[in-house]
Amino acid sequence: VFAASRGSWLGGIPVCAGVMRTNCTLSPSSNLSAVPTVSDQAAAMQLSQCAKNLATSLAELRTASQKAHEACGPMEIDSALNTVQTLKNELQDAKMAAVESQLKPLPGETLEKCAQDLGSTSKAVGSSMAQLLTCAAQGNEHYTGVAARETAQALKTLAQAARGVAASTTDPAAAHAMLDSARDVMEGSAMLIQEAKQALIAPGDAESQQRLAQVAKAVSHSLNNCVNCLPGQKDVDVALKSIGESSKKLLVDSLPPSTKPFQEAQSELNQAAADLNQSAGEVVHATRGQSGELAAASGKFSDDFDEFLDAGIEMAGQAQTKEDQIQVIGNLKNISMASSKLLLAAKSLSVDPGAPNAKNLLAAAARAVTESINQLITLCTQQAPGQKECDNALRELETVKGMLDNPNEPVSDLSYFDCIESVMENSKVLGESMAGISQNAKTGDLPAFGECVGIASKALCGLTEAAAQAAYLVGISDPNSQAGHQGLVDPIQFARANQAIQMACQNLVDPGSSPSQVLSAATIVAKHTSALCNACRIASSKTANPVAKRHFVQSAKEVANSTANLVKTIKALDGDFSEDNRSKCRMATAPLIEAVENLTAFASNPEFVSIPAQISSEGSQAQEPILVSAKTMLESSSYLIRTARSLAINPKDPPTWSVLAGHSHTVSDSIKSLITSIRDKAPGQRECDYSIDGINRCIRDIEQASLAAVSQSLATRDDISVEALQEQLTSVVQEIGHLIDPIATAARGEAAQLGHKVTQLASYFEPLILAAVGVASKILDHQQQMTVLDQTKTLAESALQMLYAAKEGGGNPKAQHTHDAITEAAQLMKEAVDDIMVTLNEAASEVGLVGGMVDAIAEAMSKLDEGTPPEPKGTFVDYQTTVVKYSKAIAVTAQEMMTKSVTNPEELGGLASQMTSDYGHLAFQGQMAAATAEPEEIGFQIRTRVQDLGHGCIFLVQKAGALQVCPTDSYTKRELIECARAVTEKVSLVLSALQAGNKGTQACITAATAVSGIIADLDTTIMFATAGTLNAENSETFADHRENILKTAKALVEDTKLLVSGAASTPDKLAQAAQSSAATITQLAEVVKLGAASLGSDDPETQVVLINAIKDVAKALSDLISATKGAASKPADDPSMYQLKGAAKVMVTNVTSLLKTVKAVEDEATRGTRALEATIECIKQELTLFQSKDVPEKTSSPEESIRMTKGITMATTKAVAAGNSCRQEDVIATANLSRKAVSDMLTACKQASFHPDVSDEVRTRALRFGTECTLGYLDLLEHVLVILQKPTPELKQQLAAFSKRVAGAVTELIQAAEAMKGTEWVDPEDPTVIAETELLGAAASIEAAAKKLEQLKPRAKPKQADETLDFEEQILEAAKSIAAATSALVKSASAAQRELVAQGKVGSIPANAADDGQWSQGLISAARMVAAATSSLCEAANASVQGHASEEKLISSAKQVAASTAQLLVACKVKADQDSEAMRRLQAAGNAVKRASDNLVRAAQKAAFGKADDDDVVVKTKFVGGIAQIIAAQEEMLKKERELEEARKKLAQIRQQQYKFLPTELREDEG
Repeated sequence: VFAASRGSWLGGIPVCAGVMRTNCTLSPSSNLSAVPTVSDQAAAMQLSQCAKNLATSLAELRTASQKAHEACGPMEIDSALNTVQTLKNELQDAKMAAVESQLKPLPGETLEKCAQDLGSTSKAVGSSMAQLLTCAAQGNEHYTGVAARETAQALKTLAQAARGVAASTTDPAAAHAMLDSARDVMEGSAMLIQEAKQALIAPGDAESQQRLAQVAKAVSHSLNNCVNCLPGQKDVDVALKSIGESSKKLLVDSLPPSTKPFQEAQSELNQAAADLNQSAGEVVHATRGQSGELAAASGKFSDDFDEFLDAGIEMAGQAQTKEDQIQVIGNLKNISMASSKLLLAAKSLSVDPGAPNAKNLLAAAARAVTESINQLITLCTQQAPGQKECDNALRELETVKGMLDNPNEPVSDLSYFDCIESVMENSKVLGESMAGISQNAKTGDLPAFGECVGIASKALCGLTEAAAQAAYLVGISDPNSQAGHQGLVDPIQFARANQAIQMACQNLVDPGSSPSQVLSAATIVAKHTSALCNACRIASSKTANPVAKRHFVQSAKEVANSTANLVKTIKALDGDFSEDNRSKCRMATAPLIEAVENLTAFASNPEFVSIPAQISSEGSQAQEPILVSAKTMLESSSYLIRTARSLAINPKDPPTWSVLAGHSHTVSDSIKSLITSIRDKAPGQRECDYSIDGINRCIRDIEQASLAAVSQSLATRDDISVEALQEQLTSVVQEIGHLIDPIATAARGEAAQLGHKVTQLASYFEPLILAAVGVASKILDHQQQMTVLDQTKTLAESALQMLYAAKEGGGNPKAQHTHDAITEAAQLMKEAVDDIMVTLNEAASEVGLVGGMVDAIAEAMSKLDEGTPPEPKGTFVDYQTTVVKYSKAIAVTAQEMMTKSVTNPEELGGLASQMTSDYGHLAFQGQMAAATAEPEEIGFQIRTRVQDLGHGCIFLVQKAGALQVCPTDSYTKRELIECARAVTEKVSLVLSALQAGNKGTQACITAATAVSGIIADLDTTIMFATAGTLNAENSETFADHRENILKTAKALVEDTKLLVSGAASTPDKLAQAAQSSAATITQLAEVVKLGAASLGSDDPETQVVLINAIKDVAKALSDLISATKGAASKPADDPSMYQLKGAAKVMVTNVTSLLKTVKAVEDEATRGTRALEATIECIKQELTLFQSKDVPEKTSSPEESIRMTKGITMATTKAVAAGNSCRQEDVIATANLSRKAVSDMLTACKQASFHPDVSDEVRTRALRFGTECTLGYLDLLEHVLVILQKPTPELKQQLAAFSKRVAGAVTELIQAAEAMKGTEWVDPEDPTVIAETELLGAAASIEAAAKKLEQLKPRAKPKQADETLDFEEQILEAAKSIAAATSALVKSASAAQRELVAQGKVGSIPANAADDGQWSQGLISAARMVAAATSSLCEAANASVQGHASEEKLISSAKQVAASTAQLLVACKVKADQDSEAMRRLQAAGNAVKRASDNLVRAAQKAAFGKADDDDVVVKTKFVGGIAQIIAAQEEMLKKERELEEARKKLAQIRQQQYKFLPTELREDEG
């Protein structure tokens, strides 16, 4: 970078240019596509590894290049300027050498090669200058630098080519002219770059823009001069000049009368026409040869044109009237223009033979010459009827014959199937017109004969064009041919459109055009300008270059505006064909032609163009049958027309009739042969057949392997490791996955690509089967073995289905009936690929293979740079929200990986997989956020930082893999922790980049997270209050808190106002308001909780009322923040603004409700009423949310929905009771219960309704009755409210009617829920169902306890360095593993329970409910005991860690878990099938719990008996304290010694006593 900033040079290129050239990217998939097809294992592995290393290095290089570019980007313009100045000096030196005849060509340089290089480079110079002008005009410094560098590079090639031409030519004058003109180009270019630099300083300055445009025109002029100095070009220019001079003869007012007789003049014109037509063909032919040939051909063409023009003027002199004369002159002018165009097309093709569409443009120009000659002949000559038509037809056929010579370029836009249609239609027309020719020749109806000849000629031209295009498509679709690559734009399309628009504009302003011709020309203009604008729109959406993006958009606008202006003048002209209207029309065509030409020049930039297909020798052979048939057809048609011509004069000549019949027969045979050849050569069909055969063979192989696996006789592959096989299988499956969409696209409408893609797909299946069978042979578990083989077979079968569908579709866009089958087959194939990838990733992550994950992250990163993403469906704020979500998820996973690296390294694989998945989502959302960010710099920053995070994730995933392979490696652990920290840092950088994008909305996202945390906290507080455990910490009363609550609530109202107004103001103000409101709600929640606690636990219902009121405010604030975020920076009439106003109203309502509740809390007479009012308001808000169109994030079962209706029934009963008693306590209890019951019912109903298996009809019904039930319940509560204010017996009697309405709605809701379940519906009251639910509930509570353990940390205490894991950590780890194991156990019990129901051992609705119910009760109580024991274990572990409990308590808790586990296993085994899968899993889970419990007991016992006393010793550093400590320790030691002495004495006494009772023999032995 330092060298670059100093302008250091490497071979004439500044370092920064080298740096920027690294911005190309290769995704791993593009490098690895060859790997699966390499049969040599070592080579394949090496290629795979090298490709991955290359991808990683490229990604790092890209990051480094971006940083380097930031450091030296602005210096690019200066370095480009230096390059151009150097080139100018080099050309000056070459000129000096040429003057002294010392200039010699360099090795490998020839005149032809250098001339071609100069021609093609001149275009590159032109397009890079167009880019430079655009960038400078837009004031984009970065891309102006890039364009200046590209211009300098193109000029360098141009200077080398110019020097080579000058050194190779034998004409000294031509050499000097070439070097001078090249030096002029360099001089002008230096000025242009200098002006561009100035324009950047003052962007938008009209004067500098004007100067820039002038300098650009001068450079363009000198560039043309340079090209014109090429050999052969001068001669073409002379010919063009000669045509121009000759054509001046046509500009005189009156022509002299003819001196020759009519017949002579006519025969001379015919002869001159034939000569000119032949010369045009020679010009076309000469462009393919040496430069000298073109010079001779163009000279001859200009001479022949001169003669033809004289003959034409002579003929015009024969005209009888002035009108006839004007018409002849008009036709001669057309021929003059067509001739000039032919020479210009020949000139441009000879300069750059590889230019897109150049060959087609030349062929079209030659046809235009022929057609204009034919028009003149038809007008002027008076032969026997039918003769002119025959001559014209022969000339046309002669011209189109060239198309069949070497069709290696597209001739038209026709697809393969359009070609077949065109051939069919034209052959039908030709057949009819040939019958007409012979019929009319017989009858002597010569005008009709002439018409039939004309129609036949047009049909033959159409047939030839379709045959040439079909041959081209057959050639490029051959698998051995090199398929072309679609660029950003199709320059051929642009060139064609440009030509068509110019021709149409010419017809528009031609005085001889009839109204129908004018309308036809207008239609052509509209069609092509529309296509161009569409192409620009697509190109602007695909390119990542902001300058090009804007330029395409701007160009499309210019073309569209100038077209609109032209259409207005055409309408006026159509109404009145006056000279004034015609001149207005002429003026309106100029801006359109200019806009289209500028756009075509810009689009020809090498950065945008496609890579044309290269036809192989096999492809050329495939073309032969079509070309031979077409050539035969043209040849025999020419003979047929010549024969018919003579028959028209002499129809009574029998031998000629037999010759005509012979030619007619040959023509029809050749057309049949042509149709057969085109049909047989349909692209991709043969390849589809080969591929289908190949995949069928592979399926047979995999079936054989499956049979061998079933009989346990699958031979193990010993020549390769399982890791290498897994890697091979993964890479081949990925490659197959990458091909699915291209094949589907080709099958639907790109016939030329079908063969290539299908062959590529088939080539992967043999390696797929080999790798899959190899992997299966290495797997010991039979089930896993069969899974791999079955999934591979499924993939092969889905590929087979895809190929059949693709063959049927064949790339025909009109075969709509096949497209659904193709889409379906593609979807099935994707699913098969996903399934096998999941299996492989799981297997890989278990053994620490993370290659697939690394590839997935690298691929996601590479997509960040691939042009513009799909059309954004949301705003920056939407993408910002999701990017934040995934970034935080990645940070959390990184933290978990740090923890698991120490505790459970085997779990790292799953976490790495989760991180890979999250990064994939993040990369896509980040790309969309970058695309929608304003300004573009922030988008660039977001993209760069998301890529940096990708690098971090790759390193972390790799370290996770390494640690799984070697879990005890402390060095790898340290590295993993470093990588995890780096990931966390990079996540914060991504978040800061997003904040720069919109600080206000980022603050809203943060505030929303904080508020959701508060809501969760308040829910917990409600649980404490309901349980009667929410107590004040001291003796304060509610009055002490009331003022504080009111004051904070008012502050929140002010913050709400700022938040609403912030949506329309600056991001800074919005950020401030969001932060402030989050801080205030936190404070308010705290003071309300203190207030609720001060009410005392003896009044829990009032506490709940108060906390519910603040929870409503927090919910409303969360919605308001979300609405503000959505409405940020939107106009006042945007729908999101109305949502914001609605959310603000709800917020104000809820704060008011809180204030009323606070005031009513101490008033026993009204607080029940107040609570009921708040509940009614809350239920209304819940109902609004329920009725919204938002789809819930998760779904639940219909049973859950039915279970929740119980709450409504209970709440209804309570409400009726409260209405009858009118006691405030009952009303408060009803209010609290109602709120929860309705909220739970609505949530469960909506979640169950949106289950994917539920039909629309049932969903609508369930949602309707959910609403009905809520409305009925609201009416009931409102009636209770009325009774409270004015209790009368009549009103109380009405309660029954209200409760009936609720009961009716509940019944309907239950029926709707039953309908959701269909035939599988089970009764939630069924004991076995209750058992399953309890088991799942137990599992959930165990998991919650385990999560709580996760968050615990050992208490901090002073201790010395210790190698072993300390006791508290041992406790926590063991307790965690018990929690995990019991969770698995209870889930297994649940599965066993389901299996028993399925087997019918326990009836889904039991015949003897008491019997099965008793068994279910046993299972339920056992599950509850497991959950309770685990819970008490967690508490004991917690207390032990905190230092409040003994190890003994911990040991007994662990033993209790083991005991309750045993009980659960017994309860399950009572009826279970001992060999069933679920029972085996249950047994395994039970063993896991037992093992974990034993480990904990051992750890605790070890700690209890092996505690080192000095662990707790704290040495005092003060001298006196230290002495005191020593004395105390010595005292303790003496005391213990005395106790030890006493114990020894005691032991001795016991032994003595025992000794007395021993037999004599033993005493002696002892002795």
